[in-house]
Amino acid sequence: MAVVEPSIFNKIVNALFRLPLRFPWLILLVFILLGGVSLNYTIQHLGMNTNTSDLLSQDLPFLKIRAQLDKAFPQDSAAIIVVVESPTPEQTAMAANFVNQRILSEHKLFESSYIPVDNSFFRQQGFLYLSLDELDALSTKLIDAQPFIGYLSAHYHFAGLLDVIDLALEGHEQDLAMPLAPLLNAIDQSLLAVKAGQPHYLSWQTLLTDGSLGADQSRRLIISKPHLDFQQLMPAGLPMDYLRHLATEVAAEFPGVNLSFTGETALEHEEMETVSHGMLISGIASLLLVCSALWIGLRSFRLLLVTFIALVLGLILTAGFAAVAIGHLNLISIAFAVLYIGLGVDFATHLCLRYQECRQQGMDTEAAILNSMDTVGRSLFLCALTTAIGFFAFVPTDFKGVSELGVISGVGIFIGLLVSLSLLPALLKLLPIKPSVLKTGTRLPRWVYLFPFSHAKAIRISAVLIALLAGLTLTQLRFDSNPVDLRDPTTQSVIAFKKLLKTQADSPFATSALTDNLAHANELAVQFSKLPSVHQAITLSSLVAEQQDEKLDIIDNLNMIMPVQLNRFEDKPESSDVRAALIKLNMTLQAAIAKPQKNVATDVLQKFQLDVAEFIQYADSQPNPAEVYAQLEQSILKLLPHTMLMLRDGLTATAFDIDDIPADLRAQWVGQEGTYRVLVLPKQDLNNPENLKVFVNEVLATYPHVFGLPIGDVSSGQAVVKAFIEAFSGALLMIFLLLLILTRSLKTTLLVVTPLLLAALLTGACNVLLNNPFNFANIIVLPLLLGMGVDSAIHIVHRLQHLEGDQTELLQSSSARGVFYSALTTLCSFSSLAFNTHAGTASMGLLLAIGISLTIVCSLLVLPAMACKPVTK
Repeated sequence: MAVVEPSIFNKIVNALFRLPLRFPWLILLVFILLGGVSLNYTIQHLGMNTNTSDLLSQDLPFLKIRAQLDKAFPQDSAAIIVVVESPTPEQTAMAANFVNQRILSEHKLFESSYIPVDNSFFRQQGFLYLSLDELDALSTKLIDAQPFIGYLSAHYHFAGLLDVIDLALEGHEQDLAMPLAPLLNAIDQSLLAVKAGQPHYLSWQTLLTDGSLGADQSRRLIISKPHLDFQQLMPAGLPMDYLRHLATEVAAEFPGVNLSFTGETALEHEEMETVSHGMLISGIASLLLVCSALWIGLRSFRLLLVTFIALVLGLILTAGFAAVAIGHLNLISIAFAVLYIGLGVDFATHLCLRYQECRQQGMDTEAAILNSMDTVGRSLFLCALTTAIGFFAFVPTDFKGVSELGVISGVGIFIGLLVSLSLLPALLKLLPIKPSVLKTGTRLPRWVYLFPFSHAKAIRISAVLIALLAGLTLTQLRFDSNPVDLRDPTTQSVIAFKKLLKTQADSPFATSALTDNLAHANELAVQFSKLPSVHQAITLSSLVAEQQDEKLDIIDNLNMIMPVQLNRFEDKPESSDVRAALIKLNMTLQAAIAKPQKNVATDVLQKFQLDVAEFIQYADSQPNPAEVYAQLEQSILKLLPHTMLMLRDGLTATAFDIDDIPADLRAQWVGQEGTYRVLVLPKQDLNNPENLKVFVNEVLATYPHVFGLPIGDVSSGQAVVKAFIEAFSGALLMIFLLLLILTRSLKTTLLVVTPLLLAALLTGACNVLLNNPFNFANIIVLPLLLGMGVDSAIHIVHRLQHLEGDQTELLQSSSARGVFYSALTTLCSFSSLAFNTHAGTASMGLLLAIGISLTIVCSLLVLPAMACKPVTK
């Protein structure tokens, strides 16, 4: 029989395979030098771009609109929303102004800061923004309170306040028309709070106006734009640290006031903190689990060591390529390390297991290495090619974050292949393992290895039925485009954000429509206001109060009796004997209880008198009674000046038109280049994804030139889904054609691709059943699942075609064990992510665990049943 002369290609391949065996030390030295150079270059040149707006192509229409919005209104782009809340409107306003001034003083940390609803203009013209009914009700209350305010203005001290109550209860203050019971209840709350040691301040605004000032005043938003350093992992690190220290300071300066921080920048910052902390723990756990899985599979310290060395050097070289080709990592491409470890360890595992198998068969070290490279190396090359196609398919998409990941990981796959076929054999030559006795027994019962062959027909039928059911389930598959749902729900920014979403006036999901003239802006506002999902649409014209003449008549009437009295409250209150005033009040209350009152119920008087008496007794029993009485005076009178001066400023309102609006306020509605904004506020709670979708669709259908966080989230989701559909369909088609060309067999190609498609169907169905929708975080694991699915199928098909002897021995071969242990190491590496507090990372871990498990089942159970004829035991 004539000997077949090997082809030139095979000669070249065989010569290359022998190089690591001839020059192992030289190859090791070359890789160490390359690794050192790569590591040094990476440290010096590989930056970090954490700007999430750069993750998508800036040519997308909605991002172009965002760029125009950011340029026209830079004070609102990448801003931190500081939420100031307290039990009283006065505390909220005072604390908000304090915080805003402190932020404005930190020029190195913040570019700008403002309170949208609080400035000198609004303080003067605020009453004109009330409806006629609201202003009329406020006028009535202030007129009724005028005698009280007048007396207190003339006797501005604690005793003066209680004297008013004494006179009213004794019937001497006949002109006191304001209800007395609310005042007694308010003072009573201060008595109880001070006695209990709790911070409490009497709200005179609530007491005197009783909600007639319109919207809820107990929450104020401050829009602060920080200086961001995108070269740092935490671009907003310094500004956020300052704000957190400021929150501690505010808590001491304004007891009862709560500061929280949210908005896109704050959310991203706390997300990075959560991910970094969770990844550190997960990383340590994953490393231990991977090493344990490799040890179980290889049962050799030397093989474990050479695998680890090859993996680390390959990762360093891939990072060096990223530094040269891209120059930076983004929040998605940083996952290249995770993907490289998951796929790179597969190459090393298959090669080491085949090498171990050859040594058990009695081959010497060189023969075992050459045989491993010849048998497994060819399938590794095909795996690398198909997996790289999966990554490179993302390069032309609009999802720039994954596009850069595709470039880095695609080239990284070939780097991993090069390392596995050169450095790893050299290390195996330098650190050979001792030949072990080939075990004739099996770790599992014989029927387990025969199961795919003895039940092939049932497995095929079951696979078809399950695939059909999974296909029906996929109709419910969804993509969650709300990035807030990915974050740790216990973080401050997420809690505050979701709380604001429930409001109408302060929703962070308000959107802005842009136009070039005010008339069109007003027309759009009318159109938006008619939408069922819209609460209100605001333009610059909305700042011009309506019915000014009628409102000014009401204000003029108040001006005839109020301003002089209100000016008195600019000064501090006079000192008085708080204890003596309380004792006098207690006596008056006792007398009033004995004589029924017309203006206050007896039970109210009885409770109030009892609390006054008990407070006096409590204060006198303390080590420092004067301090307790001073706390009570502070609790009752501290907020009085703010309320009175707020009323005074409101009474100075004058008629104005659109040209009288101050420049700083006008800049919130008109850009420097004449761009006009229409602010559209949602009516529904946009925590509900259906409400969010309806709002976005209705707004975009009305006018497409609009942007806001909800528009960005929904449009980004659509762009990402489109990118992945394009990339995956293109990748699968190219992989199919490549396999068809290289194998020259439709049957072999279908054997490789069908289990992959089945695993994909089942993964999607499980995601639906487990309510684990695709999102911006977990969707990046799909390239890994694609790569693993293709790799596993290629190894199994290749082994089936070259298996010596009975094909039922497949599951006992090194290829089957390589597929299993490769998947196991990846599963161990990433399954810990499922327990991360970051919801996006947790969903990523869950998806990986599902996908990898199903990939193992399809590769080791379904594929052999498809490839082989049924056999009997």
